[in-house]
Amino acid sequence: MKILVSLVSLIAFLLVVLPGPLYKFGIVELGTAFTGFRFGVYAGGAALVLLLIQIIFMRKTVTFGSAAIAVVFSAVAIAMPLNMMNTAKSVPPIHDISTDLVNPPQFVAIAPLRVDAPNPVAYAGEETAIEQRKAYPELATLSFAQSKTDLLEATEQAVKNLGWELVNTDTSLGLVEATDTTTWFGFKDDVVVRINDEGSERFVDIRSKSRVGRSDLGKNAQRIHTLINEINTELTK
Repeated sequence: MKILVSLVSLIAFLLVVLPGPLYKFGIVELGTAFTGFRFGVYAGGAALVLLLIQIIFMRKTVTFGSAAIAVVFSAVAIAMPLNMMNTAKSVPPIHDISTDLVNPPQFVAIAPLRVDAPNPVAYAGEETAIEQRKAYPELATLSFAQSKTDLLEATEQAVKNLGWELVNTDTSLGLVEATDTTTWFGFKDDVVVRINDEGSERFVDIRSKSRVGRSDLGKNAQRIHTLINEINTELTK
């Protein structure tokens, strides 16, 4: 029984830990990876039930070490997918976030890189804008007194500091484009920063869009906030 409990809890753990890397390296499809999550929850629950049965009816076969490992593996297998589900429920099912919802910054150099992406390069539309206004009302166009050149340099450095791939900087258009690759699943999300020079002020807009997935679990809005903070840090140096 102890071996069965250990085996089932290990399988549950692997079903939720391995799908990310397996998808990242092209071994399984995204749908298969998410199926692994679902079965991981089932297996985790089964392992806990088996452990309970072992404790009640076969107490002498229970050791603290094996029971603790089984509980930890099962808890991870159950908690990780459920946490993602709760996050998904707490944010709108959108994947294209911009500080300018009327005239979002357009991807230029990144556009060819998204040709085969499930999510097209064009802005997701008014329905997405409505959902964003409800969920992230704080995201709006930024105003700076620094020069366009200083803002471009600060944005480039901020992108590098965050470990993103700097795809292109167009000084004439005032655009900085970059790609952020997530650690676990290897999802590629694209970012474009647009800087408009309006006399005494520079207006900055940032857009972040996922290449894959209907919902981003709030990642794109978080990414914009992170980039804004990093740019501000660079400007104060």
